[in-house]
Amino acid sequence: MKSAAPPNFDTAAFRLALGEFATGVTIITTRAESGQLIGITASSFNSVSLAPPLVLWSLAKRASSMTVFEANTHYVVNVLAASQLALCRRFATLKGDRFAGVAHAAGDTGMPILDGALAWFECHNRSRYDEGDHVIFVGEVERCGVTGDAREPLVFHRGGFHTVDPLG
Repeated sequence: MKSAAPPNFDTAAFRLALGEFATGVTIITTRAESGQLIGITASSFNSVSLAPPLVLWSLAKRASSMTVFEANTHYVVNVLAASQLALCRRFATLKGDRFAGVAHAAGDTGMPILDGALAWFECHNRSRYDEGDHVIFVGEVERCGVTGDAREPLVFHRGGFHTVDPLG
């Protein structure tokens, strides 16, 4: 197989182009062996397969939570509503206990499902792929749910947060 040609752009140009792809925003949650709850904001979530039900997301190799996510058998992908912007920012930036005062319930595997998430996917940590400066996690969905209300999703686009409006 032939190798890829070297890029003809710099990191800033790549980030700018990636920013044109609007994505939903999630918080990925798990529990460390010590019992400590761990959660990170991620916009790298995507579906992979309906049969079996698979989803993926990625995490920077330098992330302090990497060892926990690599070692755990389960995690939850929580899809955020626009009204959860403060929660999104909290899990993206806060050092210390991100779960302090955050309402959640344990799923069937004991992993935290955030109250108010538009949807959630309780996943078995099926496989991981070490690629570039990130690790891609593929989860096999064991359980999922939706709130069923009409709240707007939280969307990340061009470096900022938005909601969506129907076109038709």
